[in-house]
Amino acid sequence: MLKQIITVSSVVFFALTTNSLPIHAQPVPGNRALINLGRAENLARQAAEHINGGLQNYRAQNSMYGPAERSPHTYDGHGSWTFTFKGHSPDSNTPTVESVVTVSRTGIVHIDYNGPIRSRS
Repeated sequence: MLKQIITVSSVVFFALTTNSLPIHAQPVPGNRALINLGRAENLARQAAEHINGGLQNYRAQNSMYGPAERSPHTYDGHGSWTFTFKGHSPDSNTPTVESVVTVSRTGIVHIDYNGPIRSRS
C-alpha cells in the first residue's frame, strides 16, 4: 500500500512540476525517411516509459504493444499522430497515469500531458 502511495505521489508531483516536454527520436537523415504508424506507436510508448521512470516503474496499457492500427491514436492529417493512453505500475493492472504523446512523421516526439488520469465529461 505504501509503495502505491509513493508511486502515485511521485507521478502526481512530477506531473505538477513539469510542462509538456519535447523528446526527439534519432534524427531522420535529410528528412527523407518518414516514420510510419508502427514506429510512431513505439516512440510514444517509449517516451511515456521514460518519463514515468522506466519499465521497472511503469507499463503502458496493452493496446500500446499490439498492432499500431488498434492503438488509441488520432491522425491530424498534417503529418502527426496523437496517442492518448493509460499506464500502471508493473505490480498492478490498475491505471494511475494518463499520457498524451504526439509524434510527427519526422520522428519528433512531444509529451502533451503525463499525469493523473483525467475525468472525461
